[in-house]
Amino acid sequence: METRKNIAAEKKRCGSHNCAQAILHTYADIAGIDEKLAMNIANSFGAGMGNMEGTCGGLVGAGLVLGLINKDKAKSMKKMRQIMNKFQERNGATQCRLLKGVGTKVVLRECPDCVADAAEFLEEELTQ
Repeated sequence: METRKNIAAEKKRCGSHNCAQAILHTYADIAGIDEKLAMNIANSFGAGMGNMEGTCGGLVGAGLVLGLINKDKAKSMKKMRQIMNKFQERNGATQCRLLKGVGTKVVLRECPDCVADAAEFLEEELTQ
């Protein structure tokens, strides 16, 4: 698979997509859904599930893609754990507020970079 991580990151960077939408929209074709549906499915999962308290939207988007492609709960959960572990290792957090430095004033990773990381790790899991 040719990487799409830069496409996903640009969708977030230009402001047309939230983090989850950037991932799900980028991989909608292989997930078996149309792009409009992808945008609607993921519209409430940006900003750490709407309030920066939850998991990074890029990771949520990756989980949605896994579920749609695998159609197998155990397999999807195993692959999601791998993605989460790699993301945590690279960025030091998976929670939006920590990544954005809310409360700490130390930004660990910018949103487009989080999206690119989630896409990279998703692609790794999809090719295994």
